[in-house]
This record gives sequence, structure tokens and C-alpha cells, in this order.
Amino acid sequence: MRRRHFSDRGDRILDRNPVRVGRYRLFTRINHWIIAASTILLLLSGLAFYWPSLFWLTALFGGGQAARWLHPILGLVLAVGYLLMFVQLVARNIPRHDDVVWVRHIRDIVDQNEDKLPTLGKYNAGQKFVFWAMAGLILLLLGTGVMIWHQAFPDLVPVPARRWAVLGHSVAAALMAMTFVLHVYAGIWTRGTLSAMTRGWVTGGWAWRHHRKWLKEVAGRRD
Repeated sequence: MRRRHFSDRGDRILDRNPVRVGRYRLFTRINHWIIAASTILLLLSGLAFYWPSLFWLTALFGGGQAARWLHPILGLVLAVGYLLMFVQLVARNIPRHDDVVWVRHIRDIVDQNEDKLPTLGKYNAGQKFVFWAMAGLILLLLGTGVMIWHQAFPDLVPVPARRWAVLGHSVAAALMAMTFVLHVYAGIWTRGTLSAMTRGWVTGGWAWRHHRKWLKEVAGRRD
């Protein structure tokens, strides 16, 4: 039977006294923060367009015209950045039986009863949900965004289709905002998760507690 891999080639034991485990390469971390920054800027400019009372947010971008020009450009940056992340991490985010068991123990997760949870690979079911939700929402935002990007594609779709695209874009943006907040909250709530994306490594104790199957594979690697 083919062995399942839960680690990337950049994942490795960095130090054994104390134990430190490399979790994210520099490229992955830089790309992650580009995605995060572009998402925040898109949400701010989108809010300014959606609610007249928040139009003052366009001042952050140099005014209304500049914000209108930058918004779709930032959307392309987000789409390209997430595509790079998707290609790199999709194999580690395939749902597995362990994820079903993890979800069934959601109460133990909230109560932080880690001993009752299954041993996990590099990502848990919550992280995988965010990964796939972001992928689908970004794809929907990209498609509807192109349809309403009148300056670049003035005759791409008829007016009725463009109106539906505006609605779809708005709904997808709202869901994107909620998913993003959930991701940030989970990263802060699980101590050590956020710092892994800034410094690139986690402690051996953190890896053993939250992603034991991943740690065992990393410890057994020879490359």
C-alpha cells in the first residue's frame, strides 16, 4: 500500500535541544502574508464601494478613483498567490478518515482535550475547511470580478448578467470575510500556530500535541 505523506520536503527537525521542527519554508510564509495583506485590502476597498458611509476608506488607497483601479489588481494578486499555495499544499489538505473523527470530537477540541483526538497529519479538518473554502470563494470572486470589471472587459457580458455577477461577488466577499476571520481567530486561539507562520518553526511539544502523525513522519525522514 502506498504510504501517505503528511509533510513537505522543507519540514525537518531543526534542533534537538530543545526540539524545534521546521514547518513552513520562507517562500510559503512570504506568499501567505501577501495573500493575507491583499485579502485585507480587498475587504477594505470592497466595503468602501458597498456602503456609502464607508467611502472614506478609499482615502487609504489615495481616493476613490485609485481604489477603483487597485481593487481588481489586488484581486489578481490574491488569485495568483493562492494558486501558488494551492499547488504546494493541496496534497496535504485532502480530507481523510482522521478528519471525520476530529470533527466528531469538536467538543473536546473546544475544551482542549487533545488526548481524545486522533493523531493528525500536517493539517486538521478545520484548517482543511479553510483551505478549500478559500479556494472556492477566490475562484468565485475571480470569475464574478472579471464579469464586472467594466474598464478591462466592457462588453464581456450583458448588463443583466453583470448585475447578477455583482450580487454573487458581494455574497462571496461576505463569506470570504467570515472565513478569513475564522482563520485568524483559530490561529490566535491555538497558541503557536500564528508564530509558526512568522518564524517558520514550531516546538517539538507543539507538534506532538497537535500534529503527532506529521511529527513522526518528519522525525523519520532522511532527505
